[in-house]
Parts: sequence; structure tokens; C-alpha cells
Amino acid sequence: MPTAEIKTASVLAFERKLDPSDALFSAGRWEGRQEAANWPAVLVREKSVRGTISNRLKTKDQDPTKLDASIENPNLQTVDVATLPAEADTLKVHFTLRVLRGTGTPSACNNAAYLAKLRQTVRSYVESVGFSELARRYAVNIANGRFLWRNRMGAEAVEVQVSRLHEGHAAQKWTFNALLQPWRGFQIGGDVELGELASVIEQGLSGKTNHVLLDIAAFVRIGGGQEVFPSQELILDRSPSSRGTKSKTLYTVRDTAAMHSQKIGNALRTIDTWYSSFSDGDDSLGPIAVEPYGSVTSQGKAYRQPKEKQDFYTLLDRWVLKDEMPESGNQHYVIANLIRGGVFGDSDKG
Repeated sequence: MPTAEIKTASVLAFERKLDPSDALFSAGRWEGRQEAANWPAVLVREKSVRGTISNRLKTKDQDPTKLDASIENPNLQTVDVATLPAEADTLKVHFTLRVLRGTGTPSACNNAAYLAKLRQTVRSYVESVGFSELARRYAVNIANGRFLWRNRMGAEAVEVQVSRLHEGHAAQKWTFNALLQPWRGFQIGGDVELGELASVIEQGLSGKTNHVLLDIAAFVRIGGGQEVFPSQELILDRSPSSRGTKSKTLYTVRDTAAMHSQKIGNALRTIDTWYSSFSDGDDSLGPIAVEPYGSVTSQGKAYRQPKEKQDFYTLLDRWVLKDEMPESGNQHYVIANLIRGGVFGDSDKG
């Protein structure tokens, strides 16, 4: 009797296995970073500015008289801003990260045959390859402070302190000079501490350790009174009736400047160097975040186009449904997407 063809489940969802918290901002002096638990929070305040008309003009607006008339109407803006106090020269960015087991086991799947085949596929990867490559890359992105985003640029010094918590206490501690860590590559060489951190992450992903909780604090020495950059809120209401409100709203947690957990997660999973442009020798962009289509919103471009058969869905379907195993790099990429989590079901509509 022929075996029924396996089809992708129409309901297929995965919970993320790297689960960061929001990151809170505080400030103090560089030399006091070992006693930074009580540093005061970085607050967000409003600032109103009188700007000038500086946007690109349309052809019909280039008449000198019209331009002079526009200049007479200043560009008034109210924005949120976050800065270090004048007496503080260092920003502290603090968050926690849970590393969870169960990669490849969906939180929802309505097709038992597909579920069994998916588990078999992921189990084969774990047994033959393991999570060491992915764990090393996640560890490097913690150690190099990639999660600081714009706050890292131009810093005099950046130190990342990582603790593995057990029963509320630090069971292991590591300290990294972020500016000396790899940025475009993920080779850790003989860095013992980085190897230990990668091993802990690998144990969490593989389930060798039931509970992995990391406490991560980055210290960025940028200078007294300097502006810092928490996440910016997306304001959907841009109707004419909303004019006069703030043009930039920063994210806060109980009035403390903060960064979204999603933005932290995006930085940690910026490990994809297996996309075709990078593999072909164009490494100008460097690693990109693991996304189903290799999306880089800042460039308005997807680096894993479905027509090239390098996107997550094509690779996953071939691997699970047709036993067409991707090359080594794309195997890591597919599993990293499952670690990322998301809703990946195939519509059952024609």
C-alpha cells in the first residue's frame, strides 16, 4: 500500500529558543562599573526644537519667492531624547537571556505525519552536526556587544559582563572587551571564556542542561552628557489630527529608557553569513539577521529570494518533504530560523 504524501502543516508555529528581556539603560562612571547595580536610570525627556526646511524640493517649489516663504514657517518639532547625566560618562545596558531546549518541536502543528518527519529531520541534524556552530555565533554577538546597536559606535571602551544565574546567584562569570571581539567573522580562536559561554548556550539549546539563564550587562564609555539611543516606538497614527504631537517617541519601562527585546533578539541572531552574496565573496554587508527571506529593512532588500531557492521555506520543505539535505551552511540557517521562532504554516487554500 503506497505511503500517503506528506504535506506541510497548515498550522505550524515555533516559540523562540533565545528569549531576551527588554534591555534597561542606566548611567554612571566607568571606574565604578563593578558596583553598577545601583546606578540611576537613564530617563527620557521631551525636547522642542526649531528646525529649518531642509527636505528635497519638488520642481514647482524651486521658485525663490516660494522658498523664502517656506523658510518663514520654521519646522517645529517635539521629540523624545535620552542622555547621560553630565557627571556620568558610561552607559549600562542590562538584560537577561533564557536559552531554551526543544528546537524543532513546534508549539502548534495540525499534521501528525509532518510533525514526525520534522522531528526526525531536526534530530538527525542535532546528532550529526549539533548546536556548537550556532551557539558559537550567538556567543560572539553577546561578547562583541552587537545588541548595543548605535550606542556602540564611536565608544572609547565597551565591556560586556555575562553571568550564568543559578538560584538567583552567579554560577559562572565572563568579562569581554567588546571592541576586541570578532565583528564580521565568528572564529573565537583560543578565547577560553568565549568558548565557555558558547558551550553553555549549546547545552541550553540541546537540552543537556534544563535551565540556562544569562544576565548580560554592557558598559559603554561615551562621555558625560552624551546622547544614548533606546528603541524608538512605532506610532501608527500619523493622521492630520495627530499633528502637533511628538515626531519621535522613545521606548521606556517605568520611565527608564529601554530597548525592545525584539531588537536585542535581532542583534543576537545576526549570524547569517551563508546567504549567496556573502558566499560569492561580497562581504561588504557582513552577517545579516536570520530571517525567512534574509530581509534587511535598512536597505529595503531581501537577500534570500524565493526565486533563488535559498529562502527558509524552500530549504525547509525540500529537507523535510523531499529529503534533499541543504549544504552545511544552509542547514545551520534553517535550524537558526526554528530557534528564532515564528508562524510557518502553509495555507491549505488552493
